[in-house]
Amino acid sequence: MKVLRHIGSGAFVLGLFTAVFVGMPWYVMVADNPVVPWWMRIAVFCILGGILVVLATLALERRSYTASVEEPLVTQPDHTVLLLNSDVLPGREIIEILGLVQGHTVFAVWLGKDLSAIVRLILGGELTEYTEMMGSARLTATARMKAQASEMGADAVINVRYMTTSVIGSAAELLVYGTAVKLS
Repeated sequence: MKVLRHIGSGAFVLGLFTAVFVGMPWYVMVADNPVVPWWMRIAVFCILGGILVVLATLALERRSYTASVEEPLVTQPDHTVLLLNSDVLPGREIIEILGLVQGHTVFAVWLGKDLSAIVRLILGGELTEYTEMMGSARLTATARMKAQASEMGADAVINVRYMTTSVIGSAAELLVYGTAVKLS
């Protein structure tokens, strides 16, 4: 699927390059003759076809991703790992520090939700599309961190911190990290 998406992206870029850097000068020089040459038609079809292929592959990937999200994670631990944002556990003693654990993910909303969020941004109110996106990202990243801590044999993760970064457009990266420890 990824290869097909790259082919579509390549066709789009090739068509766009041809239309802009060859088609525009051609049009300026031969503006009195409105007949569109065959290579310009191919460039336009590459642009449109590339967009169509990329959108179709993204839709198929989204469909398979949604199906996989509904299944439980295989890496989820059987026992629960305690998460704390402090380094002190009342009544418990840390007997071993296992090391840094982390989980991260990059989430984005699809264009339809992005457009509705823009309207809500103009009118005011909570941007529920982004709130849901960041909530899902937080749960995914936390589950990945807990799975890593469980693989290390940790009883708890202390000093848990969350960080977010805007990647591109409406995509956001969420990183959660902490120190995996064994308790008495």
